[in-house]
Amino acid sequence: MQAKAAVNEKPVHSIDNAFASKFAKSMFLAVCGLLILTFIGTRMFTHVDLNLYGYMVGTIVFIGGFFYRFIAWGERPPTKIFIKKGIKLIFRKSTPKTSVEHLATYRFIWNRGIYRWTQHVLIGWGCILACCVTFPLVFGWMYFTMDDNGMYNIILFGMQIMTVPAEGIIANLSYNALNITAVMVISGVCMVLYRRFKNMQARAEQKFMYDFLPLIMLLLVSITGLLLTFLNIFMHGEGQPAMSLIHQWTVIITLIYLPFGKLAHIPFRPMSVLAKNYREHYGEQSMKKCKVCETEFVSTEQSKDIVEVLGVNDIHFKTEEGYHLAELCLPCRRKYRIAQFSGFPTHEVKVKEANQNAKG
Repeated sequence: MQAKAAVNEKPVHSIDNAFASKFAKSMFLAVCGLLILTFIGTRMFTHVDLNLYGYMVGTIVFIGGFFYRFIAWGERPPTKIFIKKGIKLIFRKSTPKTSVEHLATYRFIWNRGIYRWTQHVLIGWGCILACCVTFPLVFGWMYFTMDDNGMYNIILFGMQIMTVPAEGIIANLSYNALNITAVMVISGVCMVLYRRFKNMQARAEQKFMYDFLPLIMLLLVSITGLLLTFLNIFMHGEGQPAMSLIHQWTVIITLIYLPFGKLAHIPFRPMSVLAKNYREHYGEQSMKKCKVCETEFVSTEQSKDIVEVLGVNDIHFKTEEGYHLAELCLPCRRKYRIAQFSGFPTHEVKVKEANQNAKG
């Protein structure tokens, strides 16, 4: 007689059981966090500037959309690996330098030429500075008051942090901060459009909806913003209400679209620091040699992670020679794919492409 032991497993009571998936839980927590920040920023919804109400709605949708896309992107197996390992390496000695080069000076674009570097700096910093001014104003975190004696007060979270002359440099910079960023964005966008229309290769690779539409939207936001200032100063407010409405709609539409289009790489940019830390750290440990040409092309850890991720997704790229396609450098991998169509083993020809090490 065989004895059967019934093993009764107790159900695990976890907060995860309340959601359809981990993604749904992350999205719920992100929305709750956004609601709490809005509650605090508007001081229990009592300090809401109705003139900025439309911008607030657009900003909330933008932040919600950004969290949605970021969480969806972060749930992918390849992304999970480099984020998890990149965070562990956040205290590398090179992190401050990498952060400055990737997030402030855009040094990684310098190799593509000073023209492209300049356009990225103008657009990138123009958008970042505009957000740093707009978001605190929209959520009531910061506002300005004027005293009878001509002094200008800057209020942050209900605290008066600075009092400056209304005609002074700091006050004028505060008035014109968005005008300055608008000029930066317009200059950068015009440089981009000029290059893409003039350069035949760049023009052939562009799509209107994905590549040109975001630039046009940035251009409209910046131009309508400058027109508001022009109408107020030189036209004594003539046409200002209509232009204010046009500007508000361009900003709202751009904010709603931003997380889901090409411009999303601006708020995603900090993740490049984690990616570089991941590549550099494991590259210093050991490098993977290409199975065909024996050129060191990636870290051993990264190659192993790629093979594992593909395996998790039931994607296998085993060649007849017995190695994985991820164990080939890019030129040899390209030749191997050609060989599948031509029948000629081009991946075994140990001749490199002329531009394989080209920068930019």
